[in-house]
Amino acid sequence: MKVQKFTLIIAPDPTEEEADKLYGVIDDGTLATIANIPQIHFHREATTMDSAIRSAIADVTSLGLEVLRVE
Repeated sequence: MKVQKFTLIIAPDPTEEEADKLYGVIDDGTLATIANIPQIHFHREATTMDSAIRSAIADVTSLGLEVLRVE
């Protein structure tokens, strides 16, 4: 499998508790807030970029966070 690199722009900005839960679900992403925009930078192993993005979105939305866009 190939490592796919992408960023999810999310809302709202996760609380500390939500961030802890997020890191319990993902181990291949880094949460950051840049210019007041919360985002998660991923390096996810998957056969395709599409499958990597879909699985990351499923992980993030399972915690009640919204994905606004993918970069």
